[in-house]
Amino acid sequence: MITTISIKNYALIEDIRMDFNNGLTIITGETGAGKSILLGALSLVLGKRADLSSMKDASKKCVIEAEFAIEKFKLQTIFEENDLDYDAHTIIRREILPSGKSRAFINDTPVTLSQLQAVGPHLVDIHSQHETLSLAEENYQMKVIDALADNSSLRNTYSEQLQRYKTTSEALENAKIEKSEASKEIDYNTFLFTELEEANLEGIDQDQLEETYETLSNAEEIQETLSKVVQLFSEEQIGTLETAKEARAALNQLKNYGSVYNSLWERLNSVIIELDDLSEETEQIATSIEADPQQLLEINEKLQTLHKLQQKHNVATVSELLDIKNELETSITNTNNLDARIENLEKEVITLQGEVRKTGGLIHNSREKVIPKLKEKLEAILAKLGLPNARFDFKLTHTETLRENGTDTLELLFTANKGTTMGSIKKVASGGEMSRIMLAVKAVLAEYQTLPTLIFDEIDTGVSGEIANKMAAIMDGMSQGMQLVSITHLPQIASKGAQHIKVYKEDVNNVTVTRLKTLTEEERIVEIAQMIGGKKVTDSALAHAKELLN
Repeated sequence: MITTISIKNYALIEDIRMDFNNGLTIITGETGAGKSILLGALSLVLGKRADLSSMKDASKKCVIEAEFAIEKFKLQTIFEENDLDYDAHTIIRREILPSGKSRAFINDTPVTLSQLQAVGPHLVDIHSQHETLSLAEENYQMKVIDALADNSSLRNTYSEQLQRYKTTSEALENAKIEKSEASKEIDYNTFLFTELEEANLEGIDQDQLEETYETLSNAEEIQETLSKVVQLFSEEQIGTLETAKEARAALNQLKNYGSVYNSLWERLNSVIIELDDLSEETEQIATSIEADPQQLLEINEKLQTLHKLQQKHNVATVSELLDIKNELETSITNTNNLDARIENLEKEVITLQGEVRKTGGLIHNSREKVIPKLKEKLEAILAKLGLPNARFDFKLTHTETLRENGTDTLELLFTANKGTTMGSIKKVASGGEMSRIMLAVKAVLAEYQTLPTLIFDEIDTGVSGEIANKMAAIMDGMSQGMQLVSITHLPQIASKGAQHIKVYKEDVNNVTVTRLKTLTEEERIVEIAQMIGGKKVTDSALAHAKELLN
């Protein structure tokens, strides 16, 4: 239950703090006084998205903090599932910064908005006027039935199974699309792969091939040039080696005359050794080179093939061609494996579909069992609320369609009077009847759901007189097992509260602000009297107010 709420710099509120009691708390105030502001602030605490427009002073931080006593409500699992530290006395704080950024804290630990939204519905159920309209929606009706049938575990299982089924079905469709697209390309990819495969690219050294090609293409010129070089080295009269050897012999005579001459001799001797080695190697290379037209032709064909493939695939190296070949091979393999993959996915989809349908059937059966009980309880409560002839007909139909809330369709038919044909609740129920039906639904749910706090925002719309008394009695009964907060304009309901909070406006320094006040017994009498007879309080209104309070 909510124990305390404090609000700073929100809408018309500067800074207020309000304590809440157990049981039934009544909130009253003139239209426009700020009751909706209070609910708006609480909604922010529970995870509603925030914006700067909700701040009273956009230059200051807005802070809303609510304290909850939740020891009795077994919420540890909810906290654990959302990776939150549980505390029997939980404090939720929401901050809106002047920059527009929003921060949330649970027990002083920063949390995400999604974490806050996951916990919020387990702490407070805010029944707005909009929710009364949702009573006509199939999804809401299903939730009510499922709450009574205790289908939460089955619904979770169904949702998980349905998600797996949808994911697998999507994968199957994608695989079929992939196969269709791949089928268009596989012939071409196979051709490209075969072309690269036949080129025998593994182990090819393109640089070496091109060098060999150049050698074979110019074999005669190379031989002739190298032979000339050998001749220049070794010719007896003017060969480089012979000339150098003669110079060495001359320097040999000077070796003993000083180190400088010996150094010259050693250097020249080294040159002669290198020249001699160079001459021999040049001669060997010249001897080894011979024209081979057949080898030249083969190498030329290989190089032409390489250049053609490189140009075709817009690459410059053999390794890049090999990479392309591997990619093509993988693509072809994947395409060839698609049939098997599609077959496996089809089997999996059938299996998952069967599991979802089975769980959907279990949900259907449990819904069917609980509907008579729900019907009986709703009609009994509505009889107390002045609708003794109200009748419901829950037309639950099991289908083959896998829907988000199960495999059922639901049509809720209603009539408030004898002898009238049943029709869709949104078409045949008046505003006052819808309010009473919603109260009846909430009263039934309160028996089956453990909820710390329930807030009614003018659920009594369209109701007056004795019916208002009956509604008040039902709310009073509900508040015996939970904290119930009712925002109301009806004195009959206001008089039943264990706590009465008034929301009002006040001008402070030419600025309008919203205030909250817990009323004393005497103040309650006056407030209820004003609700009965208007601003001008009469003796009869006071007497009536005292009567209601007693």
